[in-house]
Amino acid sequence: MPRTEWGWEIAPEELRSWILLEDDDVLAVNKPAHVVCHPSKHGPASSLVGAARLHTGLARLHMPSRLDRETSGVVVFAKKAATGSALQGAIQRGAAKKRYTAILHGRLERETRVDAPLDRAPNALFRLRMGVVEGGAASVTTFVPLDYRRGFTLAEAKPESGRLHQIRVHAAHICHPVAGDKLYGPDETLFIEFIEQGWTPRLAAALPLDRQALHASSLTIETPERTFSFEAPLAQDLRLFWESLRV
Repeated sequence: MPRTEWGWEIAPEELRSWILLEDDDVLAVNKPAHVVCHPSKHGPASSLVGAARLHTGLARLHMPSRLDRETSGVVVFAKKAATGSALQGAIQRGAAKKRYTAILHGRLERETRVDAPLDRAPNALFRLRMGVVEGGAASVTTFVPLDYRRGFTLAEAKPESGRLHQIRVHAAHICHPVAGDKLYGPDETLFIEFIEQGWTPRLAAALPLDRQALHASSLTIETPERTFSFEAPLAQDLRLFWESLRV
């Protein structure tokens, strides 16, 4: 992807290389990290939904769920309003199964179910920072350790709800933050520094990756008409980082 002063520009052939499935109802892609899902003021090619509109030739696409800019993996667009409503309704009813692959700091010894309510974190330096807050929205995530190498655990994260930053907050809550997380990692001032200055030597020294090691690996949504199921191979940067830990 060509990089500009404001982010990434998605070329048509690049978008095509990300496609997991396309038919009359949906377009599902394996989103790389650093690509925003939502529309951008910098033109259609600067966001995933804009590039998807250019690819499909449709003026409107429906995105029932989205990923953070730094999270890679499955994103699905509905081409028809009826399909979008069906997918959104299924997600709201709990008829969607999402699975994520995460690289966590430390050794996660056993499968761990985190049942902790989430809300805006009080006294946070950044207003969008979430936290475990009494009386917050009910939120549950299960972490399953898959492998361990040199201070990091490869884990599957299974959210039962879909709160903002849920997996990242719950991982930090059990003292196994997602590797590379600027907001919920070792120091939230790293996030502010990144917003103001970009990637700096201080961030490079403090974080093992230039983005949070979180990947939406699969998504299954059951609607009355059809079951949609998508799987996205682990992003190359995360795969290479994990392989580097063998050395």
